[in-house]
Amino acid sequence: MTESFINKVAESGLITLDPEQYYPRGETGVFDLKDFLFMGLVLKEKDFRESLKNYDWEKCRDKNIALYCSADAIIPVWAYMLAMSYLQPVAKEIVMGDEKELHRQVFLKNMEKINISEFEDKRVVIKGCGETPIEEFVYAELTKKLRPVAKSIMYGEPCSTVPIFKKR
Repeated sequence: MTESFINKVAESGLITLDPEQYYPRGETGVFDLKDFLFMGLVLKEKDFRESLKNYDWEKCRDKNIALYCSADAIIPVWAYMLAMSYLQPVAKEIVMGDEKELHRQVFLKNMEKINISEFEDKRVVIKGCGETPIEEFVYAELTKKLRPVAKSIMYGEPCSTVPIFKKR
């Protein structure tokens, strides 16, 4: 008598969504306006414009760039606009803010590509373990995105889940 094993996870109809597939990829960089200020503190318009004009913008080619100023200086709005006008033709993505904000915004942009209709009336497991650390905001955003359409949302692995939401 031969016993056959049944893979109950495979037969459960669960769809696993791995947040890692939306993780920001590619090179990143920081464009800090502090480096273009007189003594790192004062913006002199003529010098600032000349420095930007002579900067090697190819350093930013096809990178995700965080645009900000790390100095405690008063930076006029037009200075960010001017830097953006130079960055836009070469950079892949530009975000106003530090590297953490860049990571967050690119992650969110990548998650916008999710075809929500694929999860309509489905039982969804948002994968919780992986090799890449995923921040909490990703799980919250995925829940917000899936809740209106999914039959249920769980966190973890298909063999061991934590229930999050179930349509009544």
